[in-house]
Amino acid sequence: MSFSSLGLAEPLLRALTQRGYETPTPIQAQAIPLILKGQDLLASAETGTGKTASFTLPLLHRLATAARASGNQANALILAPTRELAAQIQDSIQMYSRFLPIRSTAVFGGVNITPQMKKLRGGVEILVATPGRLLDLVQQNAVRFNQLHTLILDEADRMLDMGFIHDIKRIMTLLPSKRQTLMFSATLSPDIRQLAQALLINPITLNVAPQQKTAISIKQHIHPVDKARKTALLSHLIKEENWNQALVFSKTKHGANKLVKSLKAAGVDTDVIHGNKTQAQRMKALADFKRGKTQILVATDVAARGIDVINLPMVVNFDLPTAGEDYIHRIGRTGRAGLVGQAISLVSADEIKQLWDIEKCIKTQ
Repeated sequence: MSFSSLGLAEPLLRALTQRGYETPTPIQAQAIPLILKGQDLLASAETGTGKTASFTLPLLHRLATAARASGNQANALILAPTRELAAQIQDSIQMYSRFLPIRSTAVFGGVNITPQMKKLRGGVEILVATPGRLLDLVQQNAVRFNQLHTLILDEADRMLDMGFIHDIKRIMTLLPSKRQTLMFSATLSPDIRQLAQALLINPITLNVAPQQKTAISIKQHIHPVDKARKTALLSHLIKEENWNQALVFSKTKHGANKLVKSLKAAGVDTDVIHGNKTQAQRMKALADFKRGKTQILVATDVAARGIDVINLPMVVNFDLPTAGEDYIHRIGRTGRAGLVGQAISLVSADEIKQLWDIEKCIKTQ
């Protein structure tokens, strides 16, 4: 199957061709035709399998021939749990719509709200938003939804995990009841199915890959190491194995800062993103990492679902996460576009039980 066989508009096919994309992933091949028909959808697929394109492409196709949004209106709303993911979705929209007169913007907290309000004055066809900032803009009368026809919830399971359920319910009261609603999630937990039952009308459910299974394109390695020697081992691996790029996960912000300081002292080009960094700092750190300007990026789990780096070769669990699901999302950052990615976990003695729990969680899903 090719993208041209899915019935997408020519400007979208041209943009895809320029990026070298010819064959849709399984989630794209199944979701795009259903979305084009106007069907409500609940979709689950592994991280890194192309979920963003599976909803942005048919949305852009529909908007290509639709009337433009009026001032302070949006035709489509995409909700995302984190600033990084919202920015990533907006980047994808701009890439795919480069040959279309589609206006889109992403709004999220941590930055000045005034430029976002100005951007919305003329109206946008697509608004990507985190729930909290969206409600702030609604309170400021900066955005209305009389003309909205499509709602998309991306990483819906993460939004529930982060406690956004009350914000989501408030947002739902602001939207037209007659709309197409799409929910994308890495898992189809009972809570997700309950939310889908409340928001979707006769939805089709897609579960493209087994839940909680790690992608087959990722080789996973464990390095047992004394807790006090983790930093030295990581520095050794980076230098001896000539890592050109790696994303390293730390459990805490303090631990991330401490690790960055040690790696820099060892001569390793390193940057960090976590919740104490300003949005501008986080976006710059991520942009430098994507361009290859930064060799090692240390992150807390705030970035686990927001980072999307093409052909990222290496992910390191400096500290193990507490849940198997978080492990999946972490290592899902690597092993894409035919690349066999590497996932390395540095495991101390007091993390053995966590490792056992993660393995058990993955195997029983």
